Amino acid sequence: MALVACSQRGEPNVNDGADGPPRSLPPSAQEQGGSSIWDVFNRDNRETRVNVNKYIWSASIEVLNFLPIQSIDPFTGVIVTGYGTPPNGGRAYRATVHIKDPALDARSLSVALQTRGGPANPATVRAVEDAILSRARQLRISDNRL
Repeated sequence: MALVACSQRGEPNVNDGADGPPRSLPPSAQEQGGSSIWDVFNRDNRETRVNVNKYIWSASIEVLNFLPIQSIDPFTGVIVTGYGTPPNGGRAYRATVHIKDPALDARSLSVALQTRGGPANPATVRAVEDAILSRARQLRISDNRL
């Protein structure tokens, strides 16, 4: 076992916990002398795919910018915010946004709003969804002008 470990020509090794020989680190990690979180986002990795529409994602963050972001996950398409009061509004809301599909479509977006007293009015939720989708379309149109 010791001879096998020495035969790796000085390259650092990572053991993934499985039975078998240790794996070598990716070339970028070997150059830096270790691994980092950025190795997960290696451009050569074709298996990792983000299935979120970038326009809806950006529009959601932009429209709900008055709410503090608690967690954000582009891989699952979920944005969770804390309580915040909209400009010129009196009621505090928190939101959970789920972007389910890479298409720029209303079915790709799901918004849940909650007040401190319970679920928000469905008309308010619909207005927020409409505002996000309208802004997403504006972002897409402006992107095509480039």
